[in-house]
Amino acid sequence: MKNAPFDPVAIAAELIRRPSVTPLDAGAIDVVAAHLDALGFICHRLEFGAAGGKIANLYARWGTGRPHLCFAGHTDVVPPGPREAWSLDPFAAELHDGALWGRGAVDMKGAIAAFIAAVQRWLGDRPPGAGGSVSLLITGDEEGAGIDGTRRVLEWLAARDEIPDACVVGEPTCAAALGDMIKIGRRGSLTGRLTAQGVQGHTAYPQLADNAAHRLVKLLHALTTAELDQGSAHF
Repeated sequence: MKNAPFDPVAIAAELIRRPSVTPLDAGAIDVVAAHLDALGFICHRLEFGAAGGKIANLYARWGTGRPHLCFAGHTDVVPPGPREAWSLDPFAAELHDGALWGRGAVDMKGAIAAFIAAVQRWLGDRPPGAGGSVSLLITGDEEGAGIDGTRRVLEWLAARDEIPDACVVGEPTCAAALGDMIKIGRRGSLTGRLTAQGVQGHTAYPQLADNAAHRLVKLLHALTTAELDQGSAHF
């Protein structure tokens, strides 16, 4: 007999009520682990960082076979700002006008709740003897520096020779309606330092000066107008 289906709205509300503003966990990881434990997942609570400032992460896997699909997400949220600026309490998780309100409802406690409901359905529909495995990699350090979250968990997985074959990241992405697209790929980032050299001068003799700010503006214009790539058919 199948267990009653998980309600992703109820799970999302349970997570929203945990004020897990980076780097605090506030029990959010435990909420996820409790639901996955009930489904038979092997859960690993992983903490990284200096003493007194450790980040809570969770890696949970069901099965050991291939292919191995991983759902990746984060329970931490950005600060809510002034509470009086909110029409509803950011951590009350109230249903209002057909929507669930609260910090993290979209980014991305709602997606984690959907992950949990989805894997329960997959386990219920999975034919006997079918191969494959599924995991969840949930971090508490996405909205912050990102040092002791996904990166550290992936290093831990690599040491165990347990890298997933594919990964679904539940960040909210849509063009016109909720759930209308899936992006295949991942944006990158590049960080650098630019130094512009100039020559001091007096405004009475501008021809003798070389304004470094002018050089920097030209350099930034060149960078922002350069085509880095043409993307792909899916991203």
